[in-house]
This record gives sequence, C-alpha cells and structure tokens, in this order.
Amino acid sequence: MNQEQLHKIRHSASHILAAAVLKLFPEAKLDIGPATDSGFYYDFDLDHKFTAEDLAKIEAEMRRIIGENQKFERIELSRDEAEKLIRQSGQAEYKLGRLADVPPDEKITFYRNGDFCDLCAGPHVDYSKRIKAFKLLSIAGAYHRGDENNKQLQRIYGTAFESKEELDSFLSQMEEAKLRDHRKLGKEMGLFAIDDKVGQGLILWKPRGALIRQSLQDFILELLRAQGYQQVFTPHIGKLGLFRTSGHFPYYKDSQFVPIVERDDLRELAEGRANMADFEPKIESGEIEGFLLKPMNCPFHVEIYKSDPHSYRELPVRLAEFGSVYRWEQSGELNGMTRVRGFTQDDAHIFCTPEQLDAEIQGCLDLVKAVFEKIGMREYRVRISLRDPASDKYVGSDENWDKSESAIRKAAKSLGVPFTEEVGEAAFYGPKIDFVVKDVIGREWQLGTVQVDYNLPERFDLTYVGSDNKPHRPIMIHRAPFGSLERFTGVLIEHFAGNFPTWLAPEQVRILTLGEDVIEYADGIYAKLKKAGVRVSMDDSAEKLGAKIRNAETAKVPHMFVVGRKEAESGAVAVRSRIRKSFEGVRQVDEAVEMLLCDIRERQLPDGF
Repeated sequence: MNQEQLHKIRHSASHILAAAVLKLFPEAKLDIGPATDSGFYYDFDLDHKFTAEDLAKIEAEMRRIIGENQKFERIELSRDEAEKLIRQSGQAEYKLGRLADVPPDEKITFYRNGDFCDLCAGPHVDYSKRIKAFKLLSIAGAYHRGDENNKQLQRIYGTAFESKEELDSFLSQMEEAKLRDHRKLGKEMGLFAIDDKVGQGLILWKPRGALIRQSLQDFILELLRAQGYQQVFTPHIGKLGLFRTSGHFPYYKDSQFVPIVERDDLRELAEGRANMADFEPKIESGEIEGFLLKPMNCPFHVEIYKSDPHSYRELPVRLAEFGSVYRWEQSGELNGMTRVRGFTQDDAHIFCTPEQLDAEIQGCLDLVKAVFEKIGMREYRVRISLRDPASDKYVGSDENWDKSESAIRKAAKSLGVPFTEEVGEAAFYGPKIDFVVKDVIGREWQLGTVQVDYNLPERFDLTYVGSDNKPHRPIMIHRAPFGSLERFTGVLIEHFAGNFPTWLAPEQVRILTLGEDVIEYADGIYAKLKKAGVRVSMDDSAEKLGAKIRNAETAKVPHMFVVGRKEAESGAVAVRSRIRKSFEGVRQVDEAVEMLLCDIRERQLPDGF
C-alpha cells in the first residue's frame, strides 16, 4: 500500500466529512480535520450532539459528494485574503486561530471541492472518486487544541482505504480488537483498576495484575543479570536543579506535573508578598527552588555513576531500575494502561567508552529481541529518530549528534529488518531506535527503545580515568525493552486476549474435584503444586463438572487438573488445557506437575504462537 497515496485519500475524506456535516448541520463550526495513521477525524462545535443515526446520514451524504467526482482545487491566498474568506464562510471562531498558526514565511493555501472550501496545506487526491472505501467509526469529545481549559468539541473519527477489501480487513481487525480491549478484559479478570479518587491515568495494580507484573520483572531481571547489570533504586521526586542540569526542566514543563515549591515561598505568595507573574520565571531560573515528580530516571542514574570515581577498567557500568516516572498527559489522551500519567519503566543506563559503544548497543538490541521472541511478537520494524538540524529544541554539539546518529544507524542496519528514519523525532539529548511490533491480529505497537547520548555526560561533567591516566568522557546509552510495565501489560492483555502463557497467567492451574470423597487427595496435589511455586487454586464446590470447567475457562485459567475417584485410586489427574493440547489426558501426578513446571520454567508460548 502506498502510504503517501493513502494519506491523501484519508485527508480528502476528512474534507468530505466536513462538507457533509455542513450540508446536514449548517450551523456547525469547524476546527481541524487531519489524516492519521489509521484514518482521519474532524472536530466540530455544534449544540446538537451527534448520534449513531447521524453518522449513517453523514456517510450517505459523503457518498453523494464522492459520487459527484468533485475536483480538489488548491488555492493560494494572501493572509488578508484568507482572513476575508474565512469570515465570509462564517467559520471565523476556530479557523482564524488556525490561520494565525501558519508561519509568516509559509504559503497560505485552501482546498476547494464543490461548494466546500477549507484552510489546508494539503495534499489531497485530484478527484473525490479516488476515495473508494471509507467508514465513519465513532464520536468522541475533544478539547480545542487538546487543552482541557478550552471548550470541548465533538470529534468524528473515520477511516479510508484504497479498496473495499482493505477496509473490510481493517474493520474485522477492529471488531477483534474490541473483544481484546485491555480495559474490558482487565476489569473482567481483576487485573487493574483506575479510580477517580486516586486520579485518572494512575494505575492500581490488583493482586492478579501484580502477579503478571512481578513475572515480567523476574523475567527481565534474569536477562539483566546475565548481561551484567546492577539494580538500583531512586526516589520518586528530585530537586528542580537536577532537572535544570539535565535539560528536562523547564523545556518540557507542559508535559510534567507542577513543581513542588518550598512552604515559605508558597506562604509568601499566599500572603501577597510575592507576585504570581514573577513566581513562575523564578522557579524556572532557580531563584525559587523546589522539587519535581521525576519525569525521567536518567538524571538519578547519572548521579549514582558520578558518586564514585571510575576507571576505564570498570566500564561499562550498567545500572537498571524499575523506576516510576510521572508525565502530565491531557485527560483526553489517557487510555487505560497504554496512556497514563504514572508508569514504571524497565529502565537502564549504560556508561561506556567509545570503543565499547557498538557492542553495548548490540547487547541492548539483543535484549529487546529476546523479549519480543518470548512473547511471540516476531514481526517488527525499526524506526530511527533523528534530530532536525533547523530546530533549537536539542542540546549538545553537532559533532556529538553526528557520532550518535552514526552509531544508531550502524546498529539498525545490523538487525537485518526494514527501518525508517524520522527527522525531528529524537529525544532532546540524543537519537534513538524504536521497535514497532505487530501483535497477533496485525496491529502495530511501539515497544522497546534504545538511545545513544553524548550530551548528558557533558551536562553533568561525567568522567572516567583512561589508560593514559587522564579524565575522559563516557558515552551514555538509555534503554527500556518493555517501555513501561503498564503499557507493556496492556499490550500483552490484548495480544493474548487474556489467555496468557502459563508463566504469566495469574492463576496457572485449577484443580476441579468430582465429589467430596476426593477432596483429601486433591488437597495433597494442591500442596505439592503450591510448594513447587505454582499459582494454583481449587474448586471443591458442589457444582457439576461442566459448570466448574466453564468457570475456569471464563477466568482464563490455562490448565485444569480434574480429580475424580478413578484418578484418586490410580494416583493421577485428568489434564485439560486451554493453551496446550499436548498436555491433555490422564497423567500421573508427578508427570503432570513436572510438565507444568517445565512450561513455566521455559516460558513457553501457547499453541498458535
């Protein structure tokens, strides 16, 4: 599929959506309507609340417009002419603000199709009949410019493809995705909760979810120990000065929680002895000190490295932490576990010599690939994020950036998979490799990051003593194979549809009894499994076996050991398995237990993966 052509189709579909809405609801005010990775949307200000029935009518009007095969005509205007046209169209409320966003040196363009004309940089298809397959998907609220202090508009989402077959495939994938939605399954399985009294975007891990999280941590710790990492722990807050040095504050203050300032400074402000207008600049400059909920772990790891002298013989130093960080996401952007305000990264930072850089990057990449292999995500692509030389958001010298980007490119080529380069997407301190993986139903998720950083070592004046007995600057590598435990778990819930491999399942096996006379025998099996570290439960209720099996399947327990009089007399269990057909049948207890332990120990995937 030609991505450039697909983008044009979707962008043009958003214009036709706006034209259709104006035809049916002439009083609607338009804001913005871009193409997205999965479709398009348009934001409307309208007193009438859109309904599912409205979407059907809007779709019909869109089909009528497309059937007219309207031409998309590009019109270039001066700023004054553009403002006049916007006012004449009755769309000044939002469009004048969008016009003001156009830089003075950039051309101002509109696109016209039929009677509809919209401020737009393009590009678009040449005629509306190029839009052969589209579908309106949903309605949502969206704050103007993503700011919850602004008015909430109505956003209509849609998608479009080059063919009906591609659209049908996407819609089928969406239906499957609804069944796998981690927010739905997470609630049904009792894995996590989000409570308004705690705060949106802040995850409460329930006992069953915590078992999954702990299993993931144990898995990655095992890999880290094999690669020579040392585990560290750091506080959840740090002084603002630390983040001023790193560059995180105040440059990214809009995506951080508000600083915590000293009580005396707050009291001075409250009593009117300080001016609010001067307060924020003083915090940013350091004249007023305070603390910040940490948005990143790296400055803390830098200070751990810096707390001791280092020789080249000790490098690389590899520090790892399950570190909780906090970001201020807009409420409209929050989404279950995959977009949150507080999350725990499987974070690590490597401090190495230039000679060690290539090998250390390769070690990071091998770690990420090992994680993907173990969870059955073998299909992925790589995205290299580079700086935009024209932007001033980056720190460090051109020389350091050139060296970092060269190392990242070399590492990406070594993977032997397709990769793309995206200018302007690098972190402010260095370029990065992102892994974009496909789950079992073909959706893409960004998981796993490796970054090369020459700049933070300079900003914090990090050194090691080289073989020449002189100080040298280490290179820093940031890496997080999971990204965050919250997002990774949310993705895994959907990837496995809650049917986790045995090693991750919160309940690994359930013993089902047939009659009271076998409960003592079942208790012995339960104790044996429990002693072996298996997460086991027992259903010794009076319900019939069919009901017990259904209950276990609903709870997505991977394995069941059925115990009746015949099994008790022969020292056996009847194994039923939802994820491993080869396990099924009547087996001696020791054999069944060892089979289960081997599955857990080797972290095997379910059948079909």
